[in-house]
Amino acid sequence: MENIKALVLMSGGLDSSLAVKLMLEQGISVIGVKFSSPFCTCDQQGRCFAKDTAIKLGIPFKIVSKGVDYLKIIRQPKHGYGSGMNPCIDCRIFMLKKAKEIAKEVGAKFIVTGEVLGQRPMSQHLSALKKIEKETNLEGKILRPLSAKHLPITEPEIKNWVDREKLLAITGRSRKVQFELAKNLGIDEYACPAGGCLLTVKQFANKICDLFKHKKQVTWNDVLLLKIGRHYRFDRSKIIVGRDELENKILLNRKQKADYVFEVLNHGSPITLLQGIKNNQSIKIAAGLTAKYADCRDQKVMVKYGATKPVKSIVVEALSQKEADKLNLTLKGDYKRE
Repeated sequence: MENIKALVLMSGGLDSSLAVKLMLEQGISVIGVKFSSPFCTCDQQGRCFAKDTAIKLGIPFKIVSKGVDYLKIIRQPKHGYGSGMNPCIDCRIFMLKKAKEIAKEVGAKFIVTGEVLGQRPMSQHLSALKKIEKETNLEGKILRPLSAKHLPITEPEIKNWVDREKLLAITGRSRKVQFELAKNLGIDEYACPAGGCLLTVKQFANKICDLFKHKKQVTWNDVLLLKIGRHYRFDRSKIIVGRDELENKILLNRKQKADYVFEVLNHGSPITLLQGIKNNQSIKIAAGLTAKYADCRDQKVMVKYGATKPVKSIVVEALSQKEADKLNLTLKGDYKRE
């Protein structure tokens, strides 16, 4: 039989790793691709589990950034959101369109995913899977080996590139079958069972929704900052307070020219960034938040601040917990999506 290539979408989670292994066991030449973004929770401490799995299984692998265009998908998804700001159907369409281009470049005859029928309520039921295939013009060319026996037969099966009898019939949200299968196939390390996305997390959804509401042109730097520090909103001003020394360094590195920096000198102090409108009120609140989290118990605290470095000073009282909570984006109620 000719050397058949398949492109497998790998998240670093268990399901996509199993999909790779099932293809390899059928003699398919597998090429792995991971579509990266700051929203992925599988990568931990700079480690890419998808890459580690690819190396362990001896397959070619590449990482492709979703790019700034992906932010447009999050802001205005055609097919709506899931439980948070997660545009799951639009996200799958976005990735599979890119995967289709890559497959053509590398000579892959079909695309493989680790999707399981019924595992995710928005994007992994039968009508959603059909919709995704139709909008990507990949009908019959996406093989989902973990649930294949519950799905329509695909081109790789029709052409006998893969044996349908050796594919699986997993459904639902339980992953007991996957855990047992992983044990049998020697897959003992993965980031999380089926990948993870920050956009499904309410606290993070609050922050990105607020970002879209107050900024028309959003950059990856804006998004990356959402993962750092405590986030507060006062009118048209955004305030980010570092939680430890590492976050302080990151905030300083990612500071934009127009941002103000706040710090309590000669004490353990967070670095605070003030973005947006800088007036007397917003400066006072940013200073009050800085004083709240500084290692200083004086009733009145001198906070230094400035655009390039803290050269100006203001004396304030630390904000109370109640005052801070009112401004804290992660404690907001239901966010309003566009």
